Amino acid sequence: LYEKKGHVAYVTLNRPEVMNALHPPLTAELSQVWAQISDDDDVWVGILTGAGDRAFCAGSDLKWRVEDADDEELRHPTDAGVDHLEQCNKPIVAAINGYAVGGGLELALGCDLLVASAAAQLGLPEARRGLLADKGGVLKLPRRLPYHLAMSMILTGRLVTAQEAHTMGLVNEVAQEESVINVAERWVAQILECGPLAVQAAKQVVTQSLDSPAPLTHTQIEDLAAVRRLRMSDDYAEGPRAFAEKRRPEWKGR
Repeated sequence: LYEKKGHVAYVTLNRPEVMNALHPPLTAELSQVWAQISDDDDVWVGILTGAGDRAFCAGSDLKWRVEDADDEELRHPTDAGVDHLEQCNKPIVAAINGYAVGGGLELALGCDLLVASAAAQLGLPEARRGLLADKGGVLKLPRRLPYHLAMSMILTGRLVTAQEAHTMGLVNEVAQEESVINVAERWVAQILECGPLAVQAAKQVVTQSLDSPAPLTHTQIEDLAAVRRLRMSDDYAEGPRAFAEKRRPEWKGR
């Protein structure tokens, strides 16, 4: 499901009958959505969540794999849409409303902020199924957590509670009194106070340099599309002007 409210895009995985498990039709739609969000200048931030109250995403639809996939599809990784999400310079908040396991956690790891309901559980159980979390799980988790904490999840396939994930530093906030969507919207509201092009430029610099063996030089930063767009924008002058005039900036996103 896709809905736009103001400058916020809401993306909802809508297969609650199978705990929003990923299969090719869903991943194809996700790819289209990330491209749409990237191309829509009126979208400044997105929220990703799952339908129902049981799961954000239960990962790959193993029943579909067994019943509908052929041997070639079983033995070769299929596109889980994560790469398309990572190419999006708009900040994305994952509102984890239940289980986020396997490909579901990998999808969440492609987002920039993670908030979780108190009942949520997160993990990479692939090893328990004789599979590999090859859509970013085994690559990203050790980069987000201390090595031994990441390996305690990867090698055992165990699930962690939302509170444990927060203690680890894997999620930004656990929703206690509020709904997880309300918590996500509160974070979004803070992002929207910032210049949208400044946020997009900052995200692109971070994502382009995070796994680089050497830090980006100033020249390389200036070559990034989002940085060039920021420098040339009206917003780049609006921020300092609003500060000098002691008023709230009026961002245009251009």
